[in-house]
Order: sequence, then C-alpha cells, then structure tokens
Amino acid sequence: MVDVSQRLTAGAQIAHRLAAGAINLVIRIVRSLHADTTTLTVSGRIGSEQLAEFRRSVEAEHGRDVVLDLVEVGLVDVEAVRFLVQCKTSGVRIARCPAYVREWMAREKE
Repeated sequence: MVDVSQRLTAGAQIAHRLAAGAINLVIRIVRSLHADTTTLTVSGRIGSEQLAEFRRSVEAEHGRDVVLDLVEVGLVDVEAVRFLVQCKTSGVRIARCPAYVREWMAREKE
C-alpha cells in the first residue's frame, strides 16, 4: 500500500511520504532561493521509492544554479547515490553531504 501526499507552504516545503508495510520512508525537500541559486535542503531517507519525486524537484530548477544540501539525510540506497553522482556531474553542487554518502559516490564514479 502506497500513500503519497504533498504539501506546499509559504516556505515551498514539499513532503513526500510513502508507506511500505510497517516501515514509513519519508523524504522532505525544502526549497530556498538566494539570488540566482536554488538550495534544496533534503532530509530523511532517499531510496528508490522517493527518487522520482527527488528527481522532479531537481529537474524543476533547470537553468538555475542548484545546491543540494544533504545535511539531514539519514539513509540512501544505490539508486539515490547514482542520481547524486549524475547531479554532481551535471553541475549541481552538493553541500553538507554525510561522509558515507560522499565516499559511496566516489566509489560509484570509479
């Protein structure tokens, strides 16, 4: 059973909740603008189930300088890591990335 809900607020907060059995997997993306730079602050878990929404959020910023702030990301899977590598390769900056994610990204590039 998959329950998907989105909420937009004045802070352009997007919440995406998926229920997988008894385990709730959540990604939260908060969009902030400063000059010509969009920062997407991501928190929670990024797995294959959340990847489509995460990808849409990044692609919606096409033509802007984009920073992914991953300081609040707790868990990722291999698809998410591969997407982050693609983002970085295409010029998206990745900030405050957990060390294990950064190391995994480096291994995926090899």
